[in-house]
Amino acid sequence: MADRLAGKVALVSGGASGCGAAAVRLFASEGAAVGIVDRNAALGEALAAELRATGHRVVFAAADVARKSEVEAAVAAVTAALGPVTVLFNHAGTIVIKPFLETEEADWDGLFAVNVKSMYLMTRAVLPQMIAAGGGSIVCTSSISAVYATPMEVLYDATKGACHMFARAIAVEFRDRGIRCNAVCPGFIDTPHGRREVAELQALGVDASEEAIRASQGRMGRPEDIARAALYLASDDSDFVTGAQLFVDGGFSAV
Repeated sequence: MADRLAGKVALVSGGASGCGAAAVRLFASEGAAVGIVDRNAALGEALAAELRATGHRVVFAAADVARKSEVEAAVAAVTAALGPVTVLFNHAGTIVIKPFLETEEADWDGLFAVNVKSMYLMTRAVLPQMIAAGGGSIVCTSSISAVYATPMEVLYDATKGACHMFARAIAVEFRDRGIRCNAVCPGFIDTPHGRREVAELQALGVDASEEAIRASQGRMGRPEDIARAALYLASDDSDFVTGAQLFVDGGFSAV
């Protein structure tokens, strides 16, 4: 079915590259006006310009999504350009891969700021618009790492566990206000983030080889795999789905 987001305004944090950019492209092709929020202004502006050139309504707003003032300014800019946001894809995130005893407090604070605080700030800024509009859908990027622990990723795993529960709790509190909130949980994905994760795990002696990934999930995932899952959760196709975790991992979580 075409145009599953027709008439909706979607905002994608971390939307300048990787799975976020794939979601921006897909959401636009499905009829949404799309706001991109990201720290990488060069990539974000280029993606927005590319999509506008093909007739889509897409704008970019630069922001560090771990800073309240920048998030609020970005949301205001997107709203002024496109209208009230009714779809939010909380995708921004990063990773720290280190032996636990070599991590520092700054690693913990920085990772929770980008992976968890950003979801709080983005959701807090957008929810009043959704409520005023009569409803909306929020999708949060969690991970297989919310449930399946990996050596050298204690901090990352902890942030993704928090993302899991954040999505569930928002779903419960705002269900009767017409708001749905779900988590999409990628496995290993072929993006700069995913390739860096594999390389750094391998360097630290964790078997994240091509053979190991093939055995656990069949193949490396593609950005489009995550974008399609996010589209399902964002669209009215999933209008009775809230507080769920959708694993997109080629069966990694089924073993």
